[in-house]
Amino acid sequence: MNYANNILETIGNTPMVKMNALVKGIDALVLAKYETFNPGNSVKDRMALKMIEDAEADGRLKPEGTIIEGTSGNTGMGLALVAIIKGYKLICVMADKQSKEKMDILRAVGAKVMVCPTNVEPDDPRSYYSVSKKLAEETPNSWYVNQYDNLSNTKAHYESTGPEIWEQTKGKVTHFVVGVGTGGTISGVGKYLKEQNPNVKVWGVDTYGSVFKKYHETGIFDENEIYSYITEGIGEDILPKNVDFSIIDGFTKVTDKDAAVYTQKLAKEEGMFLGNSAGAAIKGLLQLKEHFKKEDVVVVLFHDHGSRYVGKMFNDDWMRERGFLEEEISTAIDLVKNHIDKRLITVKTEELVSHAIERMRKFQISQIPVMDSEGFVGSVDESALFTAFLDDKNMGDTPIREIMKDPFPIVKSNTSLDEISGLIKKGNSAVLVELKNDSYHIITKYDVISHIK
Repeated sequence: MNYANNILETIGNTPMVKMNALVKGIDALVLAKYETFNPGNSVKDRMALKMIEDAEADGRLKPEGTIIEGTSGNTGMGLALVAIIKGYKLICVMADKQSKEKMDILRAVGAKVMVCPTNVEPDDPRSYYSVSKKLAEETPNSWYVNQYDNLSNTKAHYESTGPEIWEQTKGKVTHFVVGVGTGGTISGVGKYLKEQNPNVKVWGVDTYGSVFKKYHETGIFDENEIYSYITEGIGEDILPKNVDFSIIDGFTKVTDKDAAVYTQKLAKEEGMFLGNSAGAAIKGLLQLKEHFKKEDVVVVLFHDHGSRYVGKMFNDDWMRERGFLEEEISTAIDLVKNHIDKRLITVKTEELVSHAIERMRKFQISQIPVMDSEGFVGSVDESALFTAFLDDKNMGDTPIREIMKDPFPIVKSNTSLDEISGLIKKGNSAVLVELKNDSYHIITKYDVISHIK
């Protein structure tokens, strides 16, 4: 009989899959190292097991201890599986940008989850780095994993992922492309492959808001490069010890939008239901295509599974809200379809300025059409109200008709995007679109800007 003694014995030996639809413009053979076949559905299972085994061996992790780690979710899942089999407790500290699915999955396998704000400095006491360290200091019989600086992370990929790639390609691999977060995968795999063949090129995929690319190219840790980003699993605002920059030949950066769009493309065009970093990885590979020749064998590693992103990159409403959904926008009706179910907020000529302000605050809007019994006769926006209050602090009881501006232009539903943009460019803060049922909707500057690609 052929079986594993426990779930941990199924980690590794993941398949290599040829890429087809998305790489038609590349002459080289492109192969995906498909890590979702690990039991925790991610590449992180490998290093989770290795880090725990090494900590057990040298006494850092003791029987019935508590494992504590800051994680984007996948390392936490790998740690959870090992903790279950080996009898440890687990506390995972996560940043609030991580998907709800990741948090729910961790709780489902028995981990305690704590959530921290994303948009804070690494040394801020609220950051998930700081909270993880403090928990480890305060929790008896605990061990702080610290996947960023724990070199067992790199060792796991040097001992397993790298050799698998070499064997599966029969030593023909010429390029390795992977998203970089903690750095363990690129450093471990890269080190092994370059030991077998120093000519193998190792490319990292970075994201905007991360420091890796510039630091690799200049040696400068530029804090101005650090800002909040959406892409999950890659990029950092620190320099983890696991990132061995001497092994990496170069980086390419991928935008949040491209990472999200290509995550969907992988599912819809390759049948590969993968996570956000996979979208970044394949887009990064496409950006590097000029480096590949026909005889090359390019391996790209896909980290995790799409089930952890069904409420984000695989949700069209989420994508649309961020301007990531690739929709054809050409007419007025295209611009308003996202809020076509909402009624138009208006104000009457004899209502007071205070009423308009209250409505703007309640509905979080910046401009309102003004109506009388005949129809649209004027408009007010936040700039007009601001100017009015500068002139007279008691303007709240003034009728709207005394400060209103000209009415917004009215266009048909089939009016072109270019024509609408022209009207707004002429100084109109908004445009009204007339629909078939004699109702009206508003198109603002934001609606137009949000559809600029």
